[in-house]
Amino acid sequence: MHGLRRAAFCAILLCPPPLLAATVFRCEDANGHIAFTQQGCPSEHTQYLQDAYNATPGSGKSTPLAKPSKPSRRKGTQKSRELVVVGEQQDGCGNLISNSERRTAIIKQQIRSGMNRNDVENSLGTPDKISGQNGQTRYHYRDRQGNSRQVSFDESGCVKGKR
Repeated sequence: MHGLRRAAFCAILLCPPPLLAATVFRCEDANGHIAFTQQGCPSEHTQYLQDAYNATPGSGKSTPLAKPSKPSRRKGTQKSRELVVVGEQQDGCGNLISNSERRTAIIKQQIRSGMNRNDVENSLGTPDKISGQNGQTRYHYRDRQGNSRQVSFDESGCVKGKR
C-alpha cells in the first residue's frame, strides 16, 4: 500500500508543470470585426483556432518602453533660464501675503491684511460678537483681562483693518 502511495507521489513530482497556454477561437464576422472566445463562434462568423501563450512575469527578455536619449553637450553660451509662473492660485484677497507668512501669522495669533475670515478664526478662534454695516463684517474679540480686539472685513471677506 505504501509503495503505491510512493509511486503516485513520485509520478506527481516527475510530471512536467502545466504550460500557461490555451487554445481560443478567433471569430471574424462579415464586416471584419474580430472577437476571441473559448466557447466557439456563431454560425455566421468565420472560426479559427488560436493558441494563446501567457508568459509568467519575469520570464523572457524585458522590452524597453523608450530609448534613453543621449545627453547633449553644447559648448559655448548657455543661458540661465528664469522661472516663469504661468498660473498662480488666487486666495480671493489679492495674494497680499504668502502661504508661509499666513501660517506664521496664524501660529503667532497675528492678523494681517490679506487674510480671510477662515484665517482669522484659525488664529483667534470663534468671535465673541459679529456685527455688520454697509456690506462690511466686523469680528469682536474680548480676552480674559478685558482687552477688546476688532477685525474688519471687506465685502469679499478679506481683512480690511484691525483695531
